[in-house]
Order: sequence, then C-alpha cells, then structure tokens
Amino acid sequence: MPKLTIGRVAATAGVNVETIRYYQRRGLLEEPAKPLGGYRNYPPEMVKRVRFIKRAQTLGFTLEDVAGLLQLSDSDACTKTRRLAARKLSLIEQKIAELVTMHDALAELVGRCDRKLKRGACPIIEILQWDSSVEPSANGSSHHRNPSRNTGFGLSLGTASRQLLRTKD
Repeated sequence: MPKLTIGRVAATAGVNVETIRYYQRRGLLEEPAKPLGGYRNYPPEMVKRVRFIKRAQTLGFTLEDVAGLLQLSDSDACTKTRRLAARKLSLIEQKIAELVTMHDALAELVGRCDRKLKRGACPIIEILQWDSSVEPSANGSSHHRNPSRNTGFGLSLGTASRQLLRTKD
C-alpha cells in the first residue's frame, strides 16, 4: 500500500498543505507519526477524506458539521445527514429570499437614479440616510416605527426602500 507525503496528499486533493495542517488541528484529519529523520507517511484514503471535507464545505456545511458527518456510523448516517442537509437547505432558501428582497429594492433605486433629472437628493443616499426609527407617511408627516419589527440591515433596506418609494410616488 503506497504512502504519501503531506505535499502529495494536498496536491492530489487539490488543496494547500496548510489546509491539511488546519484540518489536522481541527481534528478532522489524523496526523501520522513522524519517523525519526523522515517524513510523515499518509495513507491514500487521506485524499478521499480531504475531498469529502471540501465537497461538504462547498455545499455549505461548516467544519463542525463535517466533523459530525465524519463520526456517523453507517446505521444512522443517512437519517442524520438528511436532517442536517434539510436544515442547510432551509437556511439557504431564507438567504435567497433576503437577497431577492435586497435585489428588488436596489434595482428599483437604481432605476429611480436612472430616471432622475439632476434635481433633489439621490434616492440611494436618501435611503441610506433615512432614520429607521421614523417612518414617513404618504402625507409627509412621520410616525415612529414599531420597535418589534425586524431592523436587520438586509431586510430593513428592502422595507425602508419600499416605504420611501411609496412616499415619493
């Protein structure tokens, strides 16, 4: 059975040597004993394990998730992996929805800038300067927002721009 150096494992797996060392520090890969005056020898299966880790990361799994996946036994692996993947999928869908909201708001603001004839304030600057604790109404007056509403930047940009866009039409 051929043994590999850390450099050969890294090159074959398509990663940097420092990635292998980082995975070893995180407990994802074992570090073989170093023979006196020689190089550590890694089994060929190490390449498969590194590729597994990288593929899992590409799908959005954290290194903590990967550590859990690597410890699963064959009897419960599918059920637990599916549950973890379903949670990841839900988070990704939530992020996509937030990104679509941001995209739509920014596209509308860019469109307003494109239609603007050099008068008044820039719509994008106006949104960024808008006081999120005060919500303009259609008649130009203001009222305070409900503090229980989500004020995270990603969602507030969409909410704020929709509110401001309604008052400017």
